[in-house]
Amino acid sequence: MKIFVGFSQDTTAYESHIFFKAGSGLPYRLLLPQHLDSSRRYPLIVFLHGANQKGNDNEAQLAIGGRFFLRQQNRDSFPAVIIFPQCPENDAWADFSVDMDSATHEVKRLIFPFGRPTRISATLIQLVDSFTHLGFVNNKQVYIAGLSQGGMGVLDLIARYPNTFAAALSICGVGDISTAKRFAGRVALWLFHGNKDDVIPVYYSREYYKKLKKEKADVRYSEYENVFHNSWVNALNEPRLLQWLFSKSK
Repeated sequence: MKIFVGFSQDTTAYESHIFFKAGSGLPYRLLLPQHLDSSRRYPLIVFLHGANQKGNDNEAQLAIGGRFFLRQQNRDSFPAVIIFPQCPENDAWADFSVDMDSATHEVKRLIFPFGRPTRISATLIQLVDSFTHLGFVNNKQVYIAGLSQGGMGVLDLIARYPNTFAAALSICGVGDISTAKRFAGRVALWLFHGNKDDVIPVYYSREYYKKLKKEKADVRYSEYENVFHNSWVNALNEPRLLQWLFSKSK
C-alpha cells in the first residue's frame, strides 16, 4: 500500500545532485548547515523515504522530513549535513518479499533474504562514504533515518554496515530480526510505530525491540496509541529526537 502525502514547500535550500558510480545514478537532495564553517566537522544524516516517494524527479523524497530539517530551531541547534536520496521505482532500499495467504489474499508475513544489498543501497553507501571523506563531515557521527520502506532500509543497512553508522531511526519499519545481533552494541537505534498500523503491523517493531533488549543493545522504542501508518508525524515531533541522535558517536 502506498501512502499519499500532500507536499508544498520551498525546497530551494536543498541542493539538487545526482551521484554517479559504476554506471548507476542516485538522485539526492543536500541540505548544508546555514553557516557552514569548513574548519568544523558536522554530523551527517541520511533520510530514506517510503514507497510513495520513489521516482526520479529528485523532489518527492522531501515530502516527509523535508520540513523537519528546515525548522529554524533545528538548523540553529543541530547544524548538520542532510542527505535525502531518492530510490527508483524498480528498486528498493532493502530486498523483501511478501508471503500471501492463498485463501484470503492477506499478507501472512514479510520475508527478508539477507543476501547482497540492493543496487540502489549499494550506490547509497558509496555516496555516504564519499561524504565521510569530506573535511567538514564528522565520520564518527553518521546517522541514518527512514520511514516505512525507508525504515526497512535503515534496519538492513545498519546490519550490513555497523561500522559506518553511529545511530539510526526506524519509523514504522520492519526488518529481519535475526540480523539484529550484527549491530547490537555498535549502532544505537530508536524504533517508532503506531499501534494501529494497517500497512506494517506493530508486531514487527515490538519483536525487534525485544530481540535488541536481549542483546543488551542501545535501543529505544516509542509506540503511539491510536496511530496508524503515519507514525512519522509523532516521531518527528519527539522533543528530544535530535538531541538523542546527536548524543551518539562512534
